[in-house]
Amino acid sequence: MRHSNVLFPLASSLLAGPALAWAPPGYAGFNTVWSDSFGGASGSSPNGNNWNIVTGNLGVNNELQTWSKRKTNHLVYSRNLQLSGGDTLQLVPWRDGGAANGWTSGRVESKYVLAPRAGGVTRVEAQLRFGDNSPGAKQGLWPAFWMLGQALRQGTGWPAAGELDVMETVNGQLLGHGTIHCDVYPGGVCNEPTGIGAQVAIPDQAWHVWRIEFDLRNGDWAAQTLQWSLDGNVFQTVSGARIGNQAVWNALAHSPMYILLNMAVGGDWPGYPNAGTQDGYGSMMEVAYVAHYQT
Repeated sequence: MRHSNVLFPLASSLLAGPALAWAPPGYAGFNTVWSDSFGGASGSSPNGNNWNIVTGNLGVNNELQTWSKRKTNHLVYSRNLQLSGGDTLQLVPWRDGGAANGWTSGRVESKYVLAPRAGGVTRVEAQLRFGDNSPGAKQGLWPAFWMLGQALRQGTGWPAAGELDVMETVNGQLLGHGTIHCDVYPGGVCNEPTGIGAQVAIPDQAWHVWRIEFDLRNGDWAAQTLQWSLDGNVFQTVSGARIGNQAVWNALAHSPMYILLNMAVGGDWPGYPNAGTQDGYGSMMEVAYVAHYQT
């Protein structure tokens, strides 16, 4: 079954749930270095100065979706990646018989590249929610807010370039995952492909703030930390000492990184959609803002 507003694309920003105007909050002791609060007309694309919009099928993780800006056929005109008109970004999975594997969805990667600052604390966070479809109708869906090392764009392979997953969840489960991927595949410091991770219960599908902090105030790399939190409550801390390899730690905590937002469909981790999986706005990930802060 499709979400009810599939036949009413012009009303999507109203029917998809709250689309309120947020600015990234200020925090005592931190400067806001960069942010995007997704202002713009309903149905328009995110700021092209800030984001690369990914299209096509990247052929990773056995995922199904073709990344797209929009889905079009004789019945519907509905976007995979759109501004709501209420200062949010919507990443929407759609069933599509015309797509290679039957699904389209949305993914953006920041043109902005941040470099954690030695001697301080770097904070990267996003406020996001999930669509109102029942979690039981989200088998095979895989939303994520994450970061990759800029070195990947310059020819370094994965996972050596470094990957920090700030928030992932699969199959509608109200369980968030924060994970590090690093070093070599398979095995290595991060036990790939598993990575080093922790889980946290998500209270509901409503708005929550997901954050990662690079605490580089200590001059001893082994005492520095990466810390994950949900609504300000820490659920994972990983130190340089736990990684145990300074070169790997430098790739994770001292090297330029970019930000990704996407809604994957299928893949090795969640498995695949079933007959009960619903597409559309009720199964989207919606993002109010993304911000980089620095002490």
